[in-house]
Amino acid sequence: MTGYEGGRTSRRHWLRAVGAVGALGVLAAVDPERSAFIPQCPWLMLTGLYCPGCGTLRAIHQLLHGNPAAMLHLNLLLVVLFLAAPILALKPRLLRSPLLSRGIVAVVLSFWVLRNVPVAPFTRLAPAERQAPFFERLATQ
Repeated sequence: MTGYEGGRTSRRHWLRAVGAVGALGVLAAVDPERSAFIPQCPWLMLTGLYCPGCGTLRAIHQLLHGNPAAMLHLNLLLVVLFLAAPILALKPRLLRSPLLSRGIVAVVLSFWVLRNVPVAPFTRLAPAERQAPFFERLATQ
């Protein structure tokens, strides 16, 4: 590897960092709950069911505004990601482990299913009130 290639890699890391800080700045300034600028989850719009990522932008917005309790309510899986990210960043080899990969898939799929079960205590995993699917809303108009 030449010094130039290392410089390109370093530049890419800086560009990613600047992009992430910029995205966080926009997310801090714009409330995803009230903004037409940030679209609603397409999976939720089409099916009326929450995906594992539903509520993530609103959760990060709440965290940036110093409201971790609201973040917990909006997407509990995000908290697990925040806790796991430093470990995985320090030990990227762990991501190559088939056992860990299967575990991550199992956790995400379980979260996806359980947050859509309309029975307590699973309703606490849902980020908001359930909406009718897009096609159902169209039919009632």
